[in-house]
Amino acid sequence: MKKLENKVALITGGAGEIGKETAKLMLEAGAKVFLVDLKAEALEATAKALGNTNVAWEAADVSQEEAVKRYVNKAVEAFGKIDIFFNNAGIEGVVKPIEAYPVDIFDKVVAVNIRGVWMGAKYVLPHMKDGGSVIITSSVAGLVGSPNVSAYITSKHANVGIMRALAAEAAPRKIRVNSVHPSPVDNRMMRSLEDGFAPGAGAEVKKNLESTIPLGRYATNNEIALAVMFLAGDESRFITGATLPVDGGMTFV
Repeated sequence: MKKLENKVALITGGAGEIGKETAKLMLEAGAKVFLVDLKAEALEATAKALGNTNVAWEAADVSQEEAVKRYVNKAVEAFGKIDIFFNNAGIEGVVKPIEAYPVDIFDKVVAVNIRGVWMGAKYVLPHMKDGGSVIITSSVAGLVGSPNVSAYITSKHANVGIMRALAAEAAPRKIRVNSVHPSPVDNRMMRSLEDGFAPGAGAEVKKNLESTIPLGRYATNNEIALAVMFLAGDESRFITGATLPVDGGMTFV
């Protein structure tokens, strides 16, 4: 029997690189997967690339309550239940010091990264099977401070608060709730942040950031997905309320 046989996983940010890689691993492990992201075109392309009949999707803005209710209901309609919720959707905002940070962009980051995560938990939990698993994507930015990305730092710290509150509330149903905390990952989001830190000199920023990671490199999308798989499966059945760094040692030095 495969690791996630007969399980249903709901993944927000499902058309992003980490979401897509996690979906691939979950499908290989026997799960049915429901993907949520902002744009239908990206979701359709992702589902096609995954090449599996056990995939369904719904385009939704995770910061909007009615859209959240809709994607949750669509997931239950598609597969009958939710066992695993990878609460993963998030945006980076811009790179600016607080005094120059645009309020509208701060509000957008908070809406997606905090409100979206909180509402996902609010509306998914009633449909989750007892003994399920919720995994929230935070970041090393949710464990430490860093200049010029105050909205992102704020939101990722808030993700830990949501995780801990939900872990306590869901424990009577044996639903486990944990967060993953990636270091910089070699993907689109980091290209955006690198260019924000030093426009036109992203490669140098990447080199400098890698020097702060004891293992000497960025994480891959697959390495984050493997950590999510651990928290989704029975190997982590006695782990809840935990913050799991996947950071090459970045937060312990």
